Amino acid sequence: MASVLYITAHPFDHQASYSMAVGKEFVEAYKESHPQDEVVHLDLYNLVIPHIDADVFSGWGQLRSGASFDKLSPGEQSKVTRLNEIVDQYVAADKYVFVSPMWNFSFPPVLKAYIDAICIAGKTFKYTAEGPVGLLSGKKALHIQASGGIYSEGPAAVVESGHSYLGKIMQFHGITSFEGIFIEGMGAFPDQAQAIKEKAIARAKEAAATF
Repeated sequence: MASVLYITAHPFDHQASYSMAVGKEFVEAYKESHPQDEVVHLDLYNLVIPHIDADVFSGWGQLRSGASFDKLSPGEQSKVTRLNEIVDQYVAADKYVFVSPMWNFSFPPVLKAYIDAICIAGKTFKYTAEGPVGLLSGKKALHIQASGGIYSEGPAAVVESGHSYLGKIMQFHGITSFEGIFIEGMGAFPDQAQAIKEKAIARAKEAAATF
């Protein structure tokens, strides 16, 4: 049995969001073809994700210096504990499905906060004399991204910073199996929006069977 984290970064549901609609179809198809697997939905807009702030840096620094956990302030304790919970859940999973819209060439800030929470030395990567090495080899990841224009290819691809950045993070963690499903062009070609969505759903269902 494999464990899948279905990680969504959109304030709306599948009825109002192209990315969430395709994500929903992917998950349903995945469950049908992998009935033995566990799928856990992480709605980042309804998840407590501490920002990496002064409390976090202070707490981490004290722990690295040998201080006991109870010496940390209440704020430091709660944030460090929560960040440990997030990264441990991430490390324990076998597969990851990220769903997000493109906002300003990237993704919503809640996804960046989540990425910061899972990029922890000793958990998802380690430092070596030759540079950082990812610790999650053998795992798989998929990103479903919606955008009003065409950014996965063509002249605008140079400014795409959502899928490309997430791919760099996956590589940083040692995850080399990383795919993308793009729902794009609905803003540029509104008369084709439904057809674009249906094509992406068909692609998602196909991908679910082999993911």
